[in-house]
Amino acid sequence: MNHRRKKWLSVFSLIIIVVVTPLILLFCGIIHINNPDSEKYPIVGVDVSSYQGTIDWKTLASQNIRFAFIKATEGSSFVDSCFEKNWSDASETNLRVGAYHFFSFESPGKTQADLFSSTVTTVDNMLPPVIDVEYYGKYKSEKDISIFDVKNELRILVDRIAASYGMNPIIYASKETYDTIIKGDFNDCDLWMRSVYSEVRSDIDWVFWQYSDRHILNGYSGKERFIDMNVFFGTDDEFASYPK
Repeated sequence: MNHRRKKWLSVFSLIIIVVVTPLILLFCGIIHINNPDSEKYPIVGVDVSSYQGTIDWKTLASQNIRFAFIKATEGSSFVDSCFEKNWSDASETNLRVGAYHFFSFESPGKTQADLFSSTVTTVDNMLPPVIDVEYYGKYKSEKDISIFDVKNELRILVDRIAASYGMNPIIYASKETYDTIIKGDFNDCDLWMRSVYSEVRSDIDWVFWQYSDRHILNGYSGKERFIDMNVFFGTDDEFASYPK
C-alpha cells in the first residue's frame, strides 16, 4: 500500500469517527443533543400517542417521570386509538396527565373543540388541555395556508376549550408555527415549545419544552421505539400549583 493511499484511508477513517459515528449514535437514541440541567429543570415528563403502542404506565412512571401529555384527538373526527386506555391507566399513577389535540388547518375550530371535549373527560389534578399547532403534510409553511383564517379558527378552538375545562389551553408549537401563527395573538395561552436541536430561543416565554424526540425508556411496545421528552420550567411547588 503506497503512502498516498494510506493517507486517504486515514482521512476517511477520521471522517467516519468524527462525523458518521455521532450521527449513528444520535439516530439510535444513544446520545442526545439537548441535555437540560436537572437542577434547573427538575420536572421531567413525556408525551405519547398510539405510536408507543401498549404502555405499562406504572413502569413508565417509575423512571423519574412526573407528567405525561397523551394524544386524544386530531381535526374534527380522529380519536387516537390508544387514548381511552392511556388516559385511564395513566390517571391511576402518580403522574399528572394532560391530553392534547392535533390542530387541523382543514376543519372549523368549533367542530375540533366539540370532538376534543366529547373525548377527554376531566381527571383529578389534570394539566391543561394542549393544542398542537404544527405544519404537516401539504401544509409545509405559512405560504400554504391563510394565516388569517387559521388564526381565527384556532382562536375559536382556544376559547371553546377554555370554556369547557375552566382553564386556558396550552399551545404546542415549533419555532416555525410560533413565529408565523402564535406570536403576539395567543398570549392568554402558555407555550409548550418543540426544540430538539437546541435550547428554546431566549425571546420565547415557555412553560414546557420538548427537548428530545429520540429518547428510549422502558414500559411501551409500539412501532415507535423512541419517546418524546419534556421539561417544565419551574420548581416542584410551581408544578404542584400549575396552572394557578
